[in-house]
Amino acid sequence: MTPERYFKIKAVLDKRQPDLTVLMENVNKTHNLAAIVRSCDAVGVLNAHAVSRYESIRIRQKAASGSSKWVGLKLHSTVDSAIRELKSAGHQIIALHVDPKATDYRYINYCKPTVLLIGEELEGLTEQAIRRSDACIKIPMLGMVQSLNVSVATALALYQAMAQRQSAGLYDRCRIEEQAYQRLFFEWAYPRIARILKLRGQVYPVVEAPI
Repeated sequence: MTPERYFKIKAVLDKRQPDLTVLMENVNKTHNLAAIVRSCDAVGVLNAHAVSRYESIRIRQKAASGSSKWVGLKLHSTVDSAIRELKSAGHQIIALHVDPKATDYRYINYCKPTVLLIGEELEGLTEQAIRRSDACIKIPMLGMVQSLNVSVATALALYQAMAQRQSAGLYDRCRIEEQAYQRLFFEWAYPRIARILKLRGQVYPVVEAPI
């Protein structure tokens, strides 16, 4: 462990936002998945969530530029169970949805614990997902097309959330609980050793700062 790597991992973990996340409903195109996870990493999302009609979602490591190693991805069986779990943890569910009545994405308070709910590339969100949401947002369009690519739209909303949270000072202190922080630090620093210890049921050692 070099000092440079140690302090890079620390700097990134210190700014992770455990209460900002995305929930992808049937987003299945590999390049979109990769781009969304990459945007999550860029703005400090700790874990993302997904619901898919397929058995599993695979993110191509190369396409994601390695970001899937730094953002956890939890799969849910249904959108209803995913929203129920996230709401029970205190999150507001904000649906990115093309609707004239939706709120401009810049006028939502993202400093609250927030889930950005995004839908399938062609069909968008299901009616069930929209009904369970607390608010719908849209990105204003001045051209002929009605909507942006799902990964581009997600990136815009996430960067708006980041801007608000930076202004509110939410990136100025570490917001991950200490035990989870130490676990993540070891898994990021020593992924192969972490997998072995996890299989053996052994506790990770604390990573000390290099002298």
